[in-house]
Amino acid sequence: MAHFYGRVWGDRGAGTRCGTKRSGMAATAASWNGCIRTYIWYDEEHDVNRYEVCQDTWHGQGISKFLSSGIIGE
Repeated sequence: MAHFYGRVWGDRGAGTRCGTKRSGMAATAASWNGCIRTYIWYDEEHDVNRYEVCQDTWHGQGISKFLSSGIIGE
């Protein structure tokens, strides 16, 4: 059963994906100048959903930089 749900929109319409507590979910949105990577996962020890957002390179362009992390809903 899905614990996480993702949706993307682009030129060819919308798409969706589901993630479980075990799998979590990762998403990348990119341009020719770099990308943003987002990760969400279930932290079983603390019974919370966590996230992390980073800027990263894409095809050799951009920078790698941590942007944010935390608990979803706080």
